[in-house]
Amino acid sequence: MKTNSLTITYLSKVSFASLNGGDKEVDNIVTIKKVTLDNGDQLPYLSSQVVRRALRDKLEELGWTVSPVAKASEEKGAAKTSLDPVKYIDDDLFGFMDAAKGADGGKGRATVRTSPVRVESLLALTPFKEDLDYGTNYMAKAVGGQPNIFETEIHSGIYRGTILIELDRVGTEAGFENTEGKGLSAVDKAKRVNGLLDAFQTLWSSGRQSRFLADISPKFLAAACMKSKNPIFLEAVQVEKGQVNVTALQSVVSDYADFIENSVFAAQEGVFSKADGVVSLREGFTQMKQWVNSYYGVTPN
Repeated sequence: MKTNSLTITYLSKVSFASLNGGDKEVDNIVTIKKVTLDNGDQLPYLSSQVVRRALRDKLEELGWTVSPVAKASEEKGAAKTSLDPVKYIDDDLFGFMDAAKGADGGKGRATVRTSPVRVESLLALTPFKEDLDYGTNYMAKAVGGQPNIFETEIHSGIYRGTILIELDRVGTEAGFENTEGKGLSAVDKAKRVNGLLDAFQTLWSSGRQSRFLADISPKFLAAACMKSKNPIFLEAVQVEKGQVNVTALQSVVSDYADFIENSVFAAQEGVFSKADGVVSLREGFTQMKQWVNSYYGVTPN
C-alpha cells in the first residue's frame, strides 16, 4: 500500500459566538444551526460549506490568487468559478461543477472536478443551552422610529471538525488533461497542500465577526499520513473535564497501524495541556508539512 492521504481531526475553542447564525429572524430571534441527537440535545455547528469558504478566503488573504466567480452556464444554476485548476489553487483543492444545456435541445454537459479536500462540519461537543444575546438597534430613533429589539442565539464550547486531503489527487485528474504529464509538478503540488495547511492553521470565518469575534483555528489536532483514505480520528477526539483523551487516540493509532505512515498529536498549551505524546501546535504543523514534502519528493528551500 502506498501513502495517499492526510487526515486531520481538530478542536477549536469558542467562548462566546453565534457561529453560522441565520440571516432570517424567527420571532425576532436570530438562530444558529443545530443538529438534534437521539436524547434531544441540540449541538450547534458551523457547516462544511462555511469551513470551505473560510479556507478559500484565508488562502486569498495569504497571497494566493483564487478563481474569480461568474454566473452559471444555466440561467438558474449556481454561480461558478473559472473552472481552471491549473491556474487557481481553489479550483484544484475544492473542485467545481458547472452544467450547460446541449445545443438545439440535445443532451447537456457537465464540467466536474471532485474536491480532493474533504471537509466535515465543525460540530460542538456540548449542547446548546438556550442562551441569548439581547440587542437593540437605536438607528431608527434618528428618523423618528422606535428602537428595534432583537435576540441572537449564542453558544460557548469546544467544536470538533475533520479535514481529509487526498494527496494523490491534488494537481492531477479532471482539469489537468492538457498539461504536460497531465498534472502539476511535484513542487507545485506540495506548495498548494502546504498553503492549505497554512490557511488551516490560521483559519478564521468572517461571518458575524463584527459583534461575535470568534477564533475557529485548531487548538488541538490529531493527524495521520494514511495509506488508505479514512478519517480515522473523526469520532475519536473526545474532551473530558476540559482535556483531550489522548489514550483513546493512541488506541486508534494502534488499531489502524497497518494503514498509517505517520501520526502526530499537537496542542496549543494555552488551551489544552500537553500530555505525554503531544507536541506543540507549531511542531504538529511542521511535521505535517514534512510529510507532504516527503510524499511529493520535494526538498524545501
